[in-house]
Amino acid sequence: MISTLGQIAPDVLHDLAVRNGVCVRPVLSRMTDTTTGEQSVIPIPCGSTQHRQCPPCADRARKLRMQQCREGWHRDDEIPSVDDDQADELAEASDNDEDQADDETVRRVRSTRRRQDAPDLPRVPMDNRTVGTTFTGANGQTYRPSMFLTLTLPSYGKVRSDGTPADPESYDYHRAAMDALHFPKIVDRFWQNLRRCAGYKVQYFATVEAQRRLAPHLHAAVRGVIPRQTVKDVAAATYTQLWWPPCERPVYVGDELPRWDELAGAFVDPVNGSPLPTWDEALDAIGDDPGAAPAHVVRLGTQLDYQGILGTADDKVGRAIGYLTKYLAKSIADTYGDDDEITAPQAIHLDRLHREVRWLPCSPTCSNWLRYGVQPQGAEAGMRPGWCPSKAHDRHHLGLGGRRVLVSRQWTGKTLSEHKADRAEVVRQTLAAAGVDMQDTDRYAATEHLEDGTPRYLWEPVDRNNDNDLPTWHGVLTRGINERIRWRTDYEQAKRAGPAPRDSNSATDHDPATPAA
Repeated sequence: MISTLGQIAPDVLHDLAVRNGVCVRPVLSRMTDTTTGEQSVIPIPCGSTQHRQCPPCADRARKLRMQQCREGWHRDDEIPSVDDDQADELAEASDNDEDQADDETVRRVRSTRRRQDAPDLPRVPMDNRTVGTTFTGANGQTYRPSMFLTLTLPSYGKVRSDGTPADPESYDYHRAAMDALHFPKIVDRFWQNLRRCAGYKVQYFATVEAQRRLAPHLHAAVRGVIPRQTVKDVAAATYTQLWWPPCERPVYVGDELPRWDELAGAFVDPVNGSPLPTWDEALDAIGDDPGAAPAHVVRLGTQLDYQGILGTADDKVGRAIGYLTKYLAKSIADTYGDDDEITAPQAIHLDRLHREVRWLPCSPTCSNWLRYGVQPQGAEAGMRPGWCPSKAHDRHHLGLGGRRVLVSRQWTGKTLSEHKADRAEVVRQTLAAAGVDMQDTDRYAATEHLEDGTPRYLWEPVDRNNDNDLPTWHGVLTRGINERIRWRTDYEQAKRAGPAPRDSNSATDHDPATPAA
């Protein structure tokens, strides 16, 4: 146990916290028990999913995702359907692809025939099921296999083994950046098409990470098996069109940018003062032009990996899940390692790609549209190109501003909070079998109410300027490390004292000392 704060250097304490699974960026919150009037300052784990910010929290998040993946992959029972899934299936029933503008106020739909350069998709009858079919082997044993898929984006130019372009001048950075910004769209369209061609409601657990060239690609655990050629045909036929104003060549560069006119309530040309087209006007112009072309078309690459996996092959399933979640705690820019590990060509490639995603528009509301002579949707004073708040533009994300884990709605039928509760229950059973009481993880929960319906516990941020009873960072981490060591000792002793519940190893990192704020 740690007792003397003054003898521990901050970096040593940080390393101790990381080794013991204690959050290194705890958020202090003040809890008031309205029944007793008692007040306490309680550290809440930051919950970061990024290793560079908080390794313990990121590791816990990754292990929780591993449990979620394992639980849904080879299940053989159906989960009750949800309304959103039914809506998805209705949308997929259309014979024509529909490319919709990302406009929440005025939904413009361009219903068109499939592109002539894209192969047709086959149609098969749809079964109302999410589990895979079974196969009977020559030995009479029944098998229910599933799949592990990897999807990539196209080539933007030849790259070396270190992931850098062989010819940076000809490398298509614009397309690479646009594909990264809109990667979620092509992934969504792939799952829609695959369900249509597989004949059942395909369920998946997928993760997004970067290749060495820094282009995103997708790994997916898929329940059930679909013929390899069908999967390849679907990938080849999948595309998504972006019906936006052109954004390949900027209209305004340097310091001569559109300025905000208070009287007009709009951005105007810096020279002649004429208002820029609004977002709606720009889309109307596209709709009125019979020869208009999409601003960008996203397609999948030709490289596709397909592996069949049996649920009974525990070692292979475990390795696949580990591979799926290996880089979840790493940012896209961490692909090349820490700053002192990046080579000069890699740094140049990273900077060049970041420069592209920083200045391209990420959505209709992005301030970067001002560079292309269009007012963003909901334009307001203060907008500046290059300063869109979306994290898709920053160096760590390189275009991928959305979720890194994509899970279909009927994968397990549980939320992450419910998966976390399952892990806590494993720990509780293990400790209870050895006669050890575990702290209630729902203590102080904001969902606990009094008879009149008001919350019993009130949570509010601390005031660092005026609160005099706040613990120091040293004190919070020291107390957390001591609690963690004490809990781990109790847990290991409990496991040795009696049979552990099933899957107990997957819960060894659960922290019973964390209240449900």
